[in-house]
Amino acid sequence: MADNNQNNNKNDNNKDNKNKKNNFFNENPLLSFAIFSIILILVFKSFVGDTNGTSPMTKLINDGATQTKQVKYSEVKNVIKSGNAKSAKITPTTIEVIANEKGKQIRYTASMVPTGDKELTALLEEKKVVYEGVMGGGFFSELLSMLIPILIFFAIWMFIAKRMSKSMGGGILGVGKSDKLINAEKPNTKFSDVAGAEEAKEEVKEIVDFLKFPERYIELGAKIPKGVLLVGPPGTGKTLLAKAVAGEASVPFFSVSGSSFIEMFVGVGASRVRDLFEQAKKESPSIIFIDEIDAIGKSRASGANFGGNDEREQTLNQLLAEMDGFGSTTPVIVLAATNRPEILDAALLRAGRFDRQVLVDKPDYEGRLAILQVHIKGVKLGSNVSLEEVAKGTAGLAGADLANIINEAALLAGRNNKKEIEQSDLMEAIERAFVGLEKKNRKINELEKKIVAHHESGHALIAELTRGATRVTKVSIIPRGLGALGYTLHLPDEENRFLKQKHELLAEVDVLLAGRAAEEVFLGEISTGASNDLQRATDILKAMISVYGMSDVVGLMVLEKSNGGTFLGGGQTIKDYSEKTAEAIDNSVKSMLDKHYKDVKEKIGAYRGAIEGMVNVLMDVEVIEGSKVREIIDNYEKENGMKSQLAHGEKVAKEEADKRKRDEAK
Repeated sequence: MADNNQNNNKNDNNKDNKNKKNNFFNENPLLSFAIFSIILILVFKSFVGDTNGTSPMTKLINDGATQTKQVKYSEVKNVIKSGNAKSAKITPTTIEVIANEKGKQIRYTASMVPTGDKELTALLEEKKVVYEGVMGGGFFSELLSMLIPILIFFAIWMFIAKRMSKSMGGGILGVGKSDKLINAEKPNTKFSDVAGAEEAKEEVKEIVDFLKFPERYIELGAKIPKGVLLVGPPGTGKTLLAKAVAGEASVPFFSVSGSSFIEMFVGVGASRVRDLFEQAKKESPSIIFIDEIDAIGKSRASGANFGGNDEREQTLNQLLAEMDGFGSTTPVIVLAATNRPEILDAALLRAGRFDRQVLVDKPDYEGRLAILQVHIKGVKLGSNVSLEEVAKGTAGLAGADLANIINEAALLAGRNNKKEIEQSDLMEAIERAFVGLEKKNRKINELEKKIVAHHESGHALIAELTRGATRVTKVSIIPRGLGALGYTLHLPDEENRFLKQKHELLAEVDVLLAGRAAEEVFLGEISTGASNDLQRATDILKAMISVYGMSDVVGLMVLEKSNGGTFLGGGQTIKDYSEKTAEAIDNSVKSMLDKHYKDVKEKIGAYRGAIEGMVNVLMDVEVIEGSKVREIIDNYEKENGMKSQLAHGEKVAKEEADKRKRDEAK
């Protein structure tokens, strides 16, 4: 047994030595080619002999009037010295001399001419021998002249191959390698750096514990999830959370994008998946993170985008096989991120692969406040800055949006030559996030300005008078964004809302129709400015009928199903109803639009003075705050003895009183 073990060790050592030699020649092709060329030259030299011509044998080729003899180079020179030579022909590798000896004409030929024999030319001229050609570099010079173009061609080929290697993660000879595409690191990110995702952090903490102490779970027979899918809208911090898991566990973190596996060469994606998992296993315990996994993990059920030899399908199959190949005790965890979980293949989501899905959702008020506190590190804030107010005014925004707001506010302060960021800079940054950049160079004439002022005043009035509408934060007739000549900003309430009631949807329709209604009531003519408002109002009413079951047209039937678009919105809508039903829906939407438009016009007519008051202020200063809008409406109601119809009256009054108290305390 001992002898067998020794023999096996010797065989293994021999294999290792052979592999090392093969790796050396594969990794150094240019050096290998040079060594081969030198060996080839030495073999030629040993075969043909030295430059003195000792190896060629004298040979009588023709016994006739003219004889040809193959002789040594030294014998040719002796013939020339004897004075019998009549003519000579010289090439870089041979010399031919014709001489008359004993009535016979003999051609003497010698090869392996020495390089640069200066004595030969002088001897020919001294004996008055007619000669042609010049002395060359000899055989080796000729051989070198042939090798130089080959070497140049080989060098160019290697240069092109290396350039292609950079762009294809391995080049022509290594397109399946993923070294250049994988970011291998040990992140310093901790859970304390991830704010606004407390529930998601709790979900992944046991993974950190398993990577730190795998033996604890192995002894109990527990099986840790092999894969964890991080699901959520864009910008919510899925990648940051994955890095924090690796940072807390202090393990290698292999990150790669899903699209990096797809190449023009068939089989490259599968090869890269194998290479990725091999590297992770060597460094275990470790974490593999695949961002945007939907690029390779789309469902194969439809068959629309896959074929039998499709590269994406082969890559997905290899990924499924690799995840199955993990033993239950292998300390390698696969994390993946996507914002489109509904399109992933069912085989990816089954137990034993991505066992767990962790939702990384948009933050609530507390989460937004925590995120803002993370991003203000290193930023100079003024004493009047209230992060609480910023957090309240940014409902619905993700962590990336909040980081951009802080950065945008810093840029605004720097542009205005301020030493600190003020509250006004932060509020301006919030407006930019919601409605776009201010277009100062877009000049509008007085007529258009008047139309926009009436239009936005109509939106603001109905938003404040209608129960279920979102209160007004600011009204402006300064152009912003891609095409808006003005806007009415409705920042959501601080509490999160996941559902909308029927009266809230109808209130939103009223607010959307109010702009066009104000134009018609006050100017007697309508403009094209309400096109987007009308489209959104129509979509809301159609959804109430065909999706939410909020109409008597079809009752509780759901006529439209959305295929995809969980977080990104949109997706394909499947309509499953007859032409007769479609006609009934259209008639219902039209009658509801007409009814609500009529009601909105009546309400605007009843508050003509309030609209005119807002228009006058807007024409003067271009921007008014929500508190000013409510003040104008309240004053108009008091002057005309009307009962207050402000939908947000008590709540808004309390909030504004509290704000005044805070300002006075500061």
